[in-house]
Amino acid sequence: MNTADQSAGMRLARWSAVVIIIAVGAAAFRLSFATLKDLAVLAHIPARDAWLFPLIVDGTILLATFGVLVLANAPERRFFVTVLVIGSVVSVAGNSLHAVAAGRELPWWASALVAAIAPISLLADTHGLALLIRAAQRDSAPEPAPAPVVEPATEQATAEPEPEPVPVSVPEPAPVPLPVPEPVRVAELRPVPDAPVQLPVRSSRPVQTMLPIAVPVGG
Repeated sequence: MNTADQSAGMRLARWSAVVIIIAVGAAAFRLSFATLKDLAVLAHIPARDAWLFPLIVDGTILLATFGVLVLANAPERRFFVTVLVIGSVVSVAGNSLHAVAAGRELPWWASALVAAIAPISLLADTHGLALLIRAAQRDSAPEPAPAPVVEPATEQATAEPEPEPVPVSVPEPAPVPLPVPEPVRVAELRPVPDAPVQLPVRSSRPVQTMLPIAVPVGG
């Protein structure tokens, strides 16, 4: 069998299961509805209002079923599972009790249990509705945006400015004191040996003698 035949057979089985479930569910609901209605009459509930009793029981079961399906991964799912189990037990026990009663009126304690089912179902359904609304608001709330992942920036070869040279203070050299000449002692002066003797130079011009000049007095 090829893949196309398997897909067609799977679709046929799926639709057949859906049709069977709908048909069985409708038949079971009709029988359970009639039985629980008759049980309500046996529990001293007025006949004109007896049809509300099966609606309360089966309606609570449907609400719990929807809650279990919708809240598959939510913490509120535990409450709906509990309500589904209790509602199923009540429905089965009611149908069994109707068969045992065989048309006779129920004793007082059984009538008290039947009468208590309506307010208990109301509390359970109201709380279940509140849980569904809270779960819907939580799912519809915007999720916080994930923090941006900061990738390491690639090193860019940027020419960094060279640091300016720091002027280095050169210490000034200390002044060197000049040597002080020692005083020359006269005793230590000695004539230079073998020095040529300088003779006075005579002038080549003849020396003229000055004649006496008579200066007249008084006249």
